[in-house]
Amino acid sequence: MNDTNSIETKYNKLIIALSIIIPLAVALLFGVNLKRLGFDVEPFSFLPPIYATINGLTAVILVAAVMAIKNGNRLLHERLMKLAILFSVFFLLMYVAYHMSSDSTEYRGDFGFIYYPILISHIILSIVIIPMVLFTYVRALAQRFDKHKKLAKITFPIWLYVAVTGVVVYLMISPYYA
Repeated sequence: MNDTNSIETKYNKLIIALSIIIPLAVALLFGVNLKRLGFDVEPFSFLPPIYATINGLTAVILVAAVMAIKNGNRLLHERLMKLAILFSVFFLLMYVAYHMSSDSTEYRGDFGFIYYPILISHIILSIVIIPMVLFTYVRALAQRFDKHKKLAKITFPIWLYVAVTGVVVYLMISPYYA
């Protein structure tokens, strides 16, 4: 087995584990409300606009990263992709913190026929994108750029959709925050 295959093999089990653990942990933590459990926590009501902004910045970074690689700037592409992954981790941490300390907000607008399909597709694809991003990243790390590019062509539009719809969902529900 050569080095590049061993790098991919080394991370495959971790990626699969993270792809299962992260959505399950988020689902479990989403159901935990520290305030209702009697903990003296100040709700993180200030977080939704911050994590929506992070989603928007992630979308911009993803587009910039694609432009960088198309212009032959591999180093800039790599740095931007690492930043996009970091922003996604920050988003996730803030999202969980907010939902563990606040009651869920119900959408009460007239455009539920638009809101709910966007929300549902956003949630489903945010789960699907976890292994896709990680496998795409590891293929680049292993310098398997042929495989990386092939998977990135699928990963990019889905990740971009998740980032953009995160902002859309926030903008649609923000008037109903308590």
